Amino acid sequence: MNLSNLKPAAGSTKTRKRIGRGPGSGLGGTSTRGHKGAKSRSGYSRKIGFEGGQMPLQRRLPKFGFKNINRIEYKAVNLDVIQALADAKNLTKITVSDLVAAGLVSSKRLVKVLGNGTLTTKLDIEANAFSKSAVAAIEALGGNAVKL
Repeated sequence: MNLSNLKPAAGSTKTRKRIGRGPGSGLGGTSTRGHKGAKSRSGYSRKIGFEGGQMPLQRRLPKFGFKNINRIEYKAVNLDVIQALADAKNLTKITVSDLVAAGLVSSKRLVKVLGNGTLTTKLDIEANAFSKSAVAAIEALGGNAVKL
């Protein structure tokens, strides 16, 4: 075997269908599109969700719920994660930029500290929002929960 006699495994490749190249090809004439109708014409594109005239799914199902336009979305960070970061980096003050640098949150997201887990050291934590249990846990050790 060398470069001059390499070829793909038997049955692994197929020849391309050459459509619309005359009657001798067997795929001339209507070019596999059938006779007449919108689907045979150039420029045809069916509407998204069209089901051949049957009532489409998105119209058969009822509307429900709503999206609150005033909702503020926070990225949740728990106290045990903050404690692990403080232990790893030897920090006594945790800011949002520390959380971004550690890869825990995106710089574009707002941060909310939640009270899951336990703190073992006194920490000053800066974030956009805090849960009541998180504030209680931080202040129980003499730390500060600073809202930005």
